[in-house]
Amino acid sequence: MTDEDFMRRAIAVARAQLGRTGDNPAVGCVIVRDGRVVGEGATGDGGRPHAEEVALTRAGEAARGATAYVTLEPCGQRSSGAASCSELLARAGVVRVVVASRDPSVFAAGRGEVRLRASNIAFDQGLLSAEAEDLYVGYSPAKSMQIRR
Repeated sequence: MTDEDFMRRAIAVARAQLGRTGDNPAVGCVIVRDGRVVGEGATGDGGRPHAEEVALTRAGEAARGATAYVTLEPCGQRSSGAASCSELLARAGVVRVVVASRDPSVFAAGRGEVRLRASNIAFDQGLLSAEAEDLYVGYSPAKSMQIRR
């Protein structure tokens, strides 16, 4: 399978949660190691937990050395003060993160990318962004200031 195949799976996982995540965006995350999906997840009902948290929990130790395919840039900070998704990915030992769309939220907006790169994690952005675009049509960065992504 290719990067595109794994990102399409992440998009499908996110799409299944559309309309169920409150003001938060529906995000999909697929974690792949040695060409095999070891964990996947989507933003939970009401916006919690985040897709990366779900996928990392399911992957467990298999996330070490893996690639994460995420439909929206992992958050770099949380309003709640909890560990951000970019921190969680780094702690889990993921070595590469592939993202479809940049997150305009004040809790992401490049912060996730900066944190991942600072952790020596390869970061690729824009893969299948046109296919993921419809996931975020109703997502408003202004609302993200009032919610905890």
